[in-house]
Amino acid sequence: MHQTTIRNTVRCTGIGLHGGRKVELVLRPAPEDTGILFALRSGSGTSFLSPKPRLVVDTGLATSLGNGHDSIATVEHLLAAVRGMGIDNIRIEVQGRELPIMDGSAASFVYLLNQAGVRRQGKARKVLAITRPLTFEKDGKYIKATPHDGFEVDCTIQFAHPLIGRQNLCMEVTPDAFAADIAKARTFGFLREVEYLHANGLALGGTLDNAVVLDEFGVLNTDGLRYPDEFVRHKMLDFVGDMAVMGLPLQGRFEIFASGHALNNAFLRFLEDNASEYLEERILDLPASAPQSVSENAPVRGNLRGQPALA
Repeated sequence: MHQTTIRNTVRCTGIGLHGGRKVELVLRPAPEDTGILFALRSGSGTSFLSPKPRLVVDTGLATSLGNGHDSIATVEHLLAAVRGMGIDNIRIEVQGRELPIMDGSAASFVYLLNQAGVRRQGKARKVLAITRPLTFEKDGKYIKATPHDGFEVDCTIQFAHPLIGRQNLCMEVTPDAFAADIAKARTFGFLREVEYLHANGLALGGTLDNAVVLDEFGVLNTDGLRYPDEFVRHKMLDFVGDMAVMGLPLQGRFEIFASGHALNNAFLRFLEDNASEYLEERILDLPASAPQSVSENAPVRGNLRGQPALA
């Protein structure tokens, strides 16, 4: 299997969840073995940041990365789109300290990747494969990982709310499945929490246009839900994005219960610390009939609504 990057540069603007300010985002092709590379632009120049578990500096409202000098917030939805659509190498340029929230899902980022196209590169894809079963548990929440030839997620959530309750979704995360069944699921929150955040100057960009908001009985959004189980689908989306912080794609089966950004990152740090026991870097075989030095187009599949305005 070949590494991939996007074929063309694409860009968009949107509102940041935390600051409520306009953010500019540019996605560019990247050479083989680059991985995911953030280029953070500011008045003093550009700094670079490659996601790693210990560069996650905040998991409160979203996943934020930092290197001690610069930081970037709300990275999980874009990372989910990049990893979910099977892209290995990409340069993400950001003007601002957070990514745009768009509609609260990964649909707009999948649309951008569709616009960019995907170019197959000459080198073989590298993955980090789970080699033996493990259970990572904290406060009744857990992530169980087992060896698997692919990336399968079995996600369960449980909330004491009449519209959510206990929901489960299990699927092999492929580009087609991600685009059709996960990418459009929006982040969600409860009205009492949103009011508290706004009152304390937090989540200033959060509105009914970019989140599902629930009161004690139902959904406040006039357009309702995109899926009957949109809540568990978004938690799976978050998990896919948070696992992308590992650098190389993970290969395994993951059973998760009530997990969030904090537990996801703690799990990755445990994997990183115990890599010799649970992980193996593998190079996936290239097709025997395919020339290894020729790049070809391989368009991203999926046609999603919620398209961003291209800048």
